[in-house]
Amino acid sequence: MTIAGGSAAWAGPADPSGRAAVVARTPLPDAWKLRPTASGFELSWYPAQPVRTGDAAVGFYAGDRLLGRPAAATDQRGFHLSIDDVTARNLTDLQVRAGGRRLDVAVDPGDARGSGAVPELAAAQLPPNPVDPGVPGPYSTISGEYALPDVQLPGFAVPVEMRGYVVAPQGTSGQRPLVLILHGRHPTCYQGTAEPTTVWPCPTGWNPLPSHRGYERIQQVLASQGYVTVSISANSINAQDGAGLPPQDAGAQARSSLVRLHLGRWADWAGTGRPTAPEVVRSAPVPNMSNVLLVGHSRGGEGVSRAAVDSLTRPPAGQDGYTGTVRWQIRGLALIGPSIYSHNPAPDVPSMTILPSCDGDLTDLEGQLYADATRGVGRGFALHSVVLALGANHNYFNTEWTPGLSVAKSWDDYPSPHDPVCRTASPMRLTPQQQQNVGATYVAAAAATFVAGNDQVRPLLDGSGFRAPSTDPATVLSHAVGGNRTRLLVPEAATVVSGAAARLCEQITPAGTSNGCGNSNSPHFATFDPIVPEAGRYAIEVDWRAPGTPVSLRPPAAVSLSTAEQVALRVAVPSGSPGTQFDVAITDSAGRQATLGTTTLDPLPAPTQTADDWAQEVRMPLTNARTAGLNLGQITTLVLVPRAGETWARIWFIDAWGWRPGTPAPQPVSLPRVDLGERTVQEGNSGTVTYQVPAQVSGSGTGQVRVFVVNPVTGLATASVVTVTPGSTTIAIPIAVTGNTQPGDGRRYVVAVKAVQGVSVGDAYGMLTVQDDDA
Repeated sequence: MTIAGGSAAWAGPADPSGRAAVVARTPLPDAWKLRPTASGFELSWYPAQPVRTGDAAVGFYAGDRLLGRPAAATDQRGFHLSIDDVTARNLTDLQVRAGGRRLDVAVDPGDARGSGAVPELAAAQLPPNPVDPGVPGPYSTISGEYALPDVQLPGFAVPVEMRGYVVAPQGTSGQRPLVLILHGRHPTCYQGTAEPTTVWPCPTGWNPLPSHRGYERIQQVLASQGYVTVSISANSINAQDGAGLPPQDAGAQARSSLVRLHLGRWADWAGTGRPTAPEVVRSAPVPNMSNVLLVGHSRGGEGVSRAAVDSLTRPPAGQDGYTGTVRWQIRGLALIGPSIYSHNPAPDVPSMTILPSCDGDLTDLEGQLYADATRGVGRGFALHSVVLALGANHNYFNTEWTPGLSVAKSWDDYPSPHDPVCRTASPMRLTPQQQQNVGATYVAAAAATFVAGNDQVRPLLDGSGFRAPSTDPATVLSHAVGGNRTRLLVPEAATVVSGAAARLCEQITPAGTSNGCGNSNSPHFATFDPIVPEAGRYAIEVDWRAPGTPVSLRPPAAVSLSTAEQVALRVAVPSGSPGTQFDVAITDSAGRQATLGTTTLDPLPAPTQTADDWAQEVRMPLTNARTAGLNLGQITTLVLVPRAGETWARIWFIDAWGWRPGTPAPQPVSLPRVDLGERTVQEGNSGTVTYQVPAQVSGSGTGQVRVFVVNPVTGLATASVVTVTPGSTTIAIPIAVTGNTQPGDGRRYVVAVKAVQGVSVGDAYGMLTVQDDDA
């Protein structure tokens, strides 16, 4: 087989001896089974204990290569994945992972990677923000639930419920903003104290697990401040969002359809359909559909983000469960421990993402990409904030997922009872009430900033170093991209790095390669499975060995900081490196240099199971540069000079920006959109045929995407940048298939796409399945 575009031919040895022989000669670890099927093989894993339903997708791996995401048996004791002939011949170092953690091995009882000390920037040392969004407002509230007829969504055999829990203010005047909340993936049915199940509809004698009732604290705070809130149920989607090789989207498109179906009803109820609205809706203020905030927890986060994308540019009709018009405007997103399997955030819709430092479900903290993956893609005015909640786990933001508060059996998702940082009994862990206060306060901060336009709340979100007293004693740190920032340096292939201690590194590379960043423990480096290597993602690794040895970082062209007040850097410090101190300087095109200041960073607490090398925001005023007469319209170099460190200092530089206060209007527009699809072809007996992977372009405009094709033999990805032109309806993704008469040659090409500039992405995964017709 060959792939067009100048890549080498891909071919693996055929298997003339048949699939039964492959099974017979393939050694497998305990609890694994391989069996032949009509079209290939089924690979199964049978854990000793049931794997509880969560938001992290279970994946089968051969070493670091993702084989696919298996389907789970209803009792969560068996996981089954359909694989092709080529994959079946390369089943070495089998592993099961979810969210970056191993499921098929016992949790390591060893100590955490670093000390359990709270970092120097503890919440108690941060000044209080003048406005605390966690303080309840003046309005009393009402609450109630509505249930509408079930809906049928594309690709789902069982209808999906249309149920919402409303908490709304009383005594307001005029229309009020609407906040819609979507929970994540959790079991769907419960019976007493039995282990909950993930089936739909619920069996006789079992009750629907009310995950949508678990955000009462968030809803009450917002409603008291004048927002109409509704939290919607998605149990049917949770039971059906399935698995399999990417391009399965973990239910993101279905969740988007459900969100927009509810928004469509609320738009009806805000207008001529109000007399037919449910009683609790009629008792609430009329919603202002031009002021909508979407809130999503875990897979619900990815669902509401996709709804924001879909509200700007419609998805392909065959995939969409909402057929009405868009009669609302999404002003922002609040995402709590979200998944982002497709790495496709809404670049021009402001967002606030909460990352729980003790997340035992999505342990890679992949939600970081809701900020990082927007850089350079959209207009750049939307603020994308990430807040790190130290001591928070994944589940306790939802009371129905919290022991002692839920109607069903629930659990602490952090998996290790030995971890001194994040185990349940650790003094660094937040109590459920403290964690729910953090959730309510920062969702309210997003509402105040993105919907109400209150710029006095922004400092809690954008790395300015303030705290909300209502979250005390929690430590909550923040950083951001977008907003009133201007690009100084985002590492790219053209970045020039000088100094023996530093190098430009690639974030995602195969194991054992020398060009990688050498850090699999940073949320900034979360993988876009199964894409390895992933071209286009860079950072700068600095490994100082002595003080006073400068490192110079040069963007491809001079940049302007003339409107900025400060330089904002995002820098990650690894565990075990306290007191990392360095100067920050800039140089202009005339060679004049000014030191802006000195900073000292300590590492964050290091749990054993959750990514922790999160970049802290460093601010340096431009006062010295202006005093020294630098031409701030022509800055050519950023210089870092170490002053102190321990054995010595190591950092990962993520990016740098010119910063000034304020929150500009995000100005979202409908970008051209790319959605990939699937195609199955026959191998043939001879000759070469070139097939196109389905790729649909909708909307108008120009931009660029990066297309990845995974070699089914090596598991490595090749990449190319493709331009989307005005008026185009597709992009070319050609794969050439050469036929033969040998059996055992069936294979799948996984294809993925990621936005580079000026494009939004819906379905990020596609596939070409080549069926062996000689078996």
